[in-house]
Amino acid sequence: MAFRRRNKSYPFFSQEFLIQNHADIVFSFVIFILIGLMFEATAKTAILFIQPQYNVTTLSPEGEVTLYHYGWKDSATILFYFFIAIILHAVVQEYLLDKVNRRLHLSKSKNTKFNESGQLCVFHLVSSVWSFYILITEGYLLHPSSLWENYPHVNLRFQVKFFYLTQLAYWLHALPELYFQKVRKEEISRQLQYICLYLLHISAAYLLNLSRVGLVLLFLQYLSELGFHIARLFYFTDENHQKMFDLWAVSFVFTRMATLTLMFLAVGFGLARSENQGLDLEMGNFNTVLIRMTVLLLVCLTQSWLLWKFIRFQLRRWREFRHEQAVRKKAAPKQPLRTLKRDSLGHHENGVLKAENGASPRTKKLKST
Repeated sequence: MAFRRRNKSYPFFSQEFLIQNHADIVFSFVIFILIGLMFEATAKTAILFIQPQYNVTTLSPEGEVTLYHYGWKDSATILFYFFIAIILHAVVQEYLLDKVNRRLHLSKSKNTKFNESGQLCVFHLVSSVWSFYILITEGYLLHPSSLWENYPHVNLRFQVKFFYLTQLAYWLHALPELYFQKVRKEEISRQLQYICLYLLHISAAYLLNLSRVGLVLLFLQYLSELGFHIARLFYFTDENHQKMFDLWAVSFVFTRMATLTLMFLAVGFGLARSENQGLDLEMGNFNTVLIRMTVLLLVCLTQSWLLWKFIRFQLRRWREFRHEQAVRKKAAPKQPLRTLKRDSLGHHENGVLKAENGASPRTKKLKST
């Protein structure tokens, strides 16, 4: 299974060899783990990488329900889906984005941003639909109070835990992709910022048992980012498509306001009035004043930083627009004024001689001899 066209062969384990064949190497690891399921001696070890662990069966009015909590074995599952994310990244790049790039003939800088937006557009679309499905099936949208009631939310359903594990795996895979995709040095710091922020917030929601609030926030964030990357893809295909950035700007501001409102409602008021107060690591309870204030401060600083970047981005767009308008006005040639032909009797208008008062002059009669 080859993901890249080989125009040139490189020595084994050289830098170019690893970059060109990284998806094939990772694919072999995945196949090796899957083969382990076929043998009884290795099946128990292989299942650690594929299936979420720490399941507990409980009785409910609906019958037996299997719930999950987190532990150190989740790192093995995250590693497996880390490999899967690298493979899917290569598939999207090879069979979708590279084909579009050949038709657009973009510059190097635009090509890097186009690939970034293409990859994130696919991921945000899948994640926003997936998270919205979980919110509907779990009833979190219809009952907002369930976001903080009965805290700590230690036991998770399969789809919730699997969602968080795949989210962590994806954003972890984005770190080596900076090397595999040969991202420019100017772009690395910017991409590292949002990758680390996603890892920090998702890990905090997962480990502090704030998974329900985290699901809603991720849905809002992914929906907003999906609009931005779709707008940027359309902009790269045709630079006249800029109206979608205006739609994204509205959704961006709404997302920031909704995020802050939800965090203050769930963490600042909901958990503050909860009966389970105090720190209990065995029960997974982190409902203390210090932790609540730290979480709120982290979210507020992040949203403020995003708003500051957004304002600078909009100001830069406005300055570029004003500069383009000024250049167009200077480049436009001045048209000379059209003058009317005049003669002694008047002027010509529509092929007819007019007098100065607007009346047609009388023609002289010839005397008959």
